[in-house]
Amino acid sequence: MTRHAPGSYVRHPDKPEWGLGQVQSAIGARVTVNFENAGKLLIDAAAVELHPVDPDSETP
Repeated sequence: MTRHAPGSYVRHPDKPEWGLGQVQSAIGARVTVNFENAGKLLIDAAAVELHPVDPDSETP
């Protein structure tokens, strides 16, 4: 399980339509992410491997 620091950017591997997400908090396997198209969601990182993203290298 990858640790996600608050402020880092991620994508959900099974929900590309949610868009880019910014980690708000991470406590154990519970990661709160604010996605651009889905809002703030609580993700179980033990069940879903969020993909880290460098927003500066993303193409629009």
